[in-house]
Amino acid sequence: MAGRIVLFGATGYTGGLAARALVARGAAPLLAARSRERVEALAAELGGLDSAVADVAQPQTIRALLEPGDVLVSTVGPFARWGEPAVRAAIDAGAHYIDSTGEPPFIRAVFERHGADAEAAGAGLLTAFGYDYVPGNLAGALALREAGPRAVSVDIGYFVGGGAQPSGGTRASAAGMLAEPAYAFAGGRLVGERTARSVRTFDGRPAVSIGGTEQFALPRVHPGLRDARVWLGWFGPASRPLQALSAATAIATRLPGVRGAIEATAGRLVKGSTGGPDAATRAKARSHIVAIASDSDGAPLATVRLEGDNPYDFTGAILAWGATTATGGGMHGTGALGPVDAFGLDALEAGVAEAGIARRT
Repeated sequence: MAGRIVLFGATGYTGGLAARALVARGAAPLLAARSRERVEALAAELGGLDSAVADVAQPQTIRALLEPGDVLVSTVGPFARWGEPAVRAAIDAGAHYIDSTGEPPFIRAVFERHGADAEAAGAGLLTAFGYDYVPGNLAGALALREAGPRAVSVDIGYFVGGGAQPSGGTRASAAGMLAEPAYAFAGGRLVGERTARSVRTFDGRPAVSIGGTEQFALPRVHPGLRDARVWLGWFGPASRPLQALSAATAIATRLPGVRGAIEATAGRLVKGSTGGPDAATRAKARSHIVAIASDSDGAPLATVRLEGDNPYDFTGAILAWGATTATGGGMHGTGALGPVDAFGLDALEAGVAEAGIARRT
């Protein structure tokens, strides 16, 4: 018997997009959120779905919604602050888990702290399964496959055009990123590295270095990989100043109490779930992802470019695709998984295209 999809955070901005995308795929998820009034209203709007009240402050309310074989989709962020109860609930229940985070420290925690427990429980964990960082995993894996065994490095850049502004959850997550450690995959191993430590260009567009899931997942699908870097090109000419700010923040946070003060200020000034761009604004935005696989001399061997829908609608759609595919038995493996691990490269490419982003020919 197929498990049930439980959408936790359904009344938030990303959660609402995911809920609508799930219904569009013919699914009938259980909607869960903190506010009974809001979640019941959304459930009624979407055709009389089941709903429940759940809160990260009471982890047992999340666990009570799950049975073995269910799929828990969590959009409750910032994940560094509020994400762990949902992961633990899924593992404890033997349920699969999918989330929409883009936060490097949380991604690392899922792979390094929770993966073994999930594997023992028979649960698959798919963190950062949205615009952050599914398209880059796909583009990187395609480029590495085309480059063949000579490829030892891959660089993946994310760009958006059209002017859509970040949602409240995205702003809340980004506000704390400069104060938190990130990482790179360099020399065949994961190494600590601050966000925006480096800047490089793709087709003349600057981008800053970030931590994603690619650094964990792509070495699994291309064993000869020695270096994997992910780059965010949302900042344009501000990329270099952001690099300088990152360096200054890294120095400042070594002082006692500074990191906590930054995090507290971010928490007061930038709240999650405060909404995001409306449909008309989202429609103006386009996603561009590029992956370059190179040899040991740094010479490019293969380049893959993806283009398509805006990050927000894509995230809702790919979360829905992942959840429905998982409930249908299409998720392979347990523990902390990358997108290619979980679904296979060809199926992932088809799913990403279904969600609105495809290879540029």
